[in-house]
Amino acid sequence: MSKLAIEGGTPARSKPLPPNYPGASVMGAEEAEQASRTILARSPFRYYGPGMQHAVQALEDAMAKDLGVPYVLGVTSCTAALIVALKALGIGYGDKVIVPAKTFLATPGAVVCAGAVPVFVDVDESLNLDPGDLERVMDDEVKAIIAVSILGNPVDMEPVMAFARKHGLYVIEDVAQSCGAKYKGSYTGTIGDIGVFSFQMNKVITAGEGGALVTRDPQLFDRAVRYHDQGMFRQKARYEMDSPEETNAFIGQNYRMSELTGAVMIEQWHKLDGIVAAMKKQCGSIRASLAAELPTMRFRKTADPDGDIGSNLGMIMPSAEAAQQFVKALHAERIGVYILYGGKPVYMIPQLFHQQTAEKDNFPFNYPFEQPVTYTENMCPSAVDLIPRTVYLPVSPTLTDQDVREIVEGIVKVYKHFFVQV
Repeated sequence: MSKLAIEGGTPARSKPLPPNYPGASVMGAEEAEQASRTILARSPFRYYGPGMQHAVQALEDAMAKDLGVPYVLGVTSCTAALIVALKALGIGYGDKVIVPAKTFLATPGAVVCAGAVPVFVDVDESLNLDPGDLERVMDDEVKAIIAVSILGNPVDMEPVMAFARKHGLYVIEDVAQSCGAKYKGSYTGTIGDIGVFSFQMNKVITAGEGGALVTRDPQLFDRAVRYHDQGMFRQKARYEMDSPEETNAFIGQNYRMSELTGAVMIEQWHKLDGIVAAMKKQCGSIRASLAAELPTMRFRKTADPDGDIGSNLGMIMPSAEAAQQFVKALHAERIGVYILYGGKPVYMIPQLFHQQTAEKDNFPFNYPFEQPVTYTENMCPSAVDLIPRTVYLPVSPTLTDQDVREIVEGIVKVYKHFFVQV
């Protein structure tokens, strides 16, 4: 066995892996041309201007057609989309929302910003929420579930939807990290009541920032549009919702997507299938090679292997210490792997764990719930165990077959050195 780079040996790769920015890595003249049209037309605002290009509308129409949903709304970020979704569903002060223990801070943060309080469900070996743990956190004050497909791996939505329908809950699908993923033939984001997407820098497709909301429900869409645009619905005729009376009007905020974002995103959206196909091919090749060489290696499970987009390969190590050791050694081999979110459940972030907000009396945590919301370090034991043990390899759509061979070589060398008895 060749000597590890961390011990002075030759690294498996001569240069680092491509940075983990799938959409940005294929960004080029097409996005620049679309953005320049908007700039030269002097019309960066989506609803009016001297030379409207209607880029955001084109993005919404393309997403609706390809996803098979009637309603898509471009917004400023996925965080904005989450808040708009919660407000569209009428969720706020006095409500609880189920959130997985493994997700980015924005997911429970949006719940708090909407005036509700998150309660946390554990994960299983998919590192997505465990449908079998939903009953533990269910009570009469829970109004919705946010199902988050982490790093391209779809949530097992069938039992989630069954649980939600049984208890009369709404379901929001947060597919910020999993644009293009599918579950049993349906795109993630189109299965629940509302789906939300992210176009932030390190997402599958990107404009640096941006997001979208999708739904099949016209009433929810009406409320979402209004909340994202100061309570107004400027394009009712576009959706055959034209009415002379504003009977559904209420006060909203400003989460409107700009035409510049829309211009970049329409080209990125057209590249999505190619990005996903490239990632799936190379991720599948890496996993198959590792499974053949390392029969004891445990991989992250998936509810739908065909629906996983292959943006990241999750490898579960024997312990948190072993995972740290594995990461350090692979970095020396110039293979950039990582442990997500510092190896901790999201509820351990101090401002969440201590229920601290910028509002008076720590609103909305000050609501007198019949079942008080308290967070403890080990309340989601599988998350506490699995998150620090799971090492992710990002799979760029620009990886070559040579890159794949070198990645496999490096991982096999390191894994055998630490975990395989000779």
